[in-house]
Amino acid sequence: MASHEILGGKVLVYRRENSKRWQCSTRINGRNWRMSTGEDSLALAKEFAEDWFFRMKAKEKGGGLKDERSFKEAAKRFLEEYDVITGGTRNRFHVVGNERRLRLYLLPFFGELGLSEVTAGKVQEYRVMRYNSAPERVSPTSPDGKPEKKLPAKSTLHKEIVTLRQVLKTAIRHGWLAHLPDLSMPYKSAEKIAHRAWFSSEEYKRLYTATRNRVDRHENGRFHWHAEQLHDYVLFMANTGLRPDEANRLQYRDVEIVEDEETKETILLIQVRGKRGVGYCKSMPSAVFPFERLLQRNLPKPDDLMFPGSHLEMFNNILEEEGLKFDREGNRRTAYSLRHTYICLRLMEGADIYQIAKNCRTSVEMIEKYYASHISTSISAAAVNVKRKAKSKKQIIEHEKRNAHRAG
Repeated sequence: MASHEILGGKVLVYRRENSKRWQCSTRINGRNWRMSTGEDSLALAKEFAEDWFFRMKAKEKGGGLKDERSFKEAAKRFLEEYDVITGGTRNRFHVVGNERRLRLYLLPFFGELGLSEVTAGKVQEYRVMRYNSAPERVSPTSPDGKPEKKLPAKSTLHKEIVTLRQVLKTAIRHGWLAHLPDLSMPYKSAEKIAHRAWFSSEEYKRLYTATRNRVDRHENGRFHWHAEQLHDYVLFMANTGLRPDEANRLQYRDVEIVEDEETKETILLIQVRGKRGVGYCKSMPSAVFPFERLLQRNLPKPDDLMFPGSHLEMFNNILEEEGLKFDREGNRRTAYSLRHTYICLRLMEGADIYQIAKNCRTSVEMIEKYYASHISTSISAAAVNVKRKAKSKKQIIEHEKRNAHRAG
């Protein structure tokens, strides 16, 4: 670390190894104070440090200088408050995610900094560090099989910045920080909207055919029950549009077989408990048979879970065997893709987008943004391919007469 003393050793100007910007520090009231100069030039950094030192001394005389808290202290206070203040309304995985992001990434980088040092430039340095420190791995979609950097996903980095913002807002509420720095992404251009990975009609048929074959393969074996559960899980999810976490909470008493008055078909009326609270879902008729098989197979009590075990390993193995793990754009398919399949197939069949949003407990905006944008049937050819009729000779003559009359 390069360092230079100015003002007779009262101020230290230094630069860390992983940074291009110069920092400055001094000791006032028995406490170290630090600040980023925001300058690459040493000469400009020294000028900034001098002005900063005299401003700090003026604050000291006026009694306005308070001890600065570190980012680590603010993060500790945030974690103490967050779970209590939200009253357990936030998903436990979300709370644990905040703790993990702070422990693995944010605290090692920002932990020892004073809150005033967490500037927009420092946040940008953090983004650069996350990309530069990305590990290398062989991508399954790589044509030559060479290792590539596994860059953090945009959503991953976004969640880290959200956690950072929440910590800084905690500091503002306690009077440790005057204002929130600009945390927006610089150089941001219009982004390509990536659609959610789903199964086309042919791919979905391949999937449930493979799960049915897996049931036959494990006939009278130790994994026979698991294979049957997985087969019914795939059919149930693709015909209801439930989220995986909603299906994991689903109990038999939440599902009722009813006769729909409008369609005169037998469907499932499902009481759903998930991220959006409690809602209702009306299934496709094809979801009834898997549910009846679950009843016959498990002979459950009303409060038993419909899908008590995890079938992810068997599900992923089938996707790998059938070559369905990734779509043509390299998006990874998961159990969530069954929900996306339900939405896309309903759109292709001409269902009302507002009713789909209500049935799936989401918004029309989300469906239009992530699903309808790549569905060809969402575009009306009749509305697009409009042709203007050519004027007849008589209409042209009358038009010219009207123009001549106006000119006269």
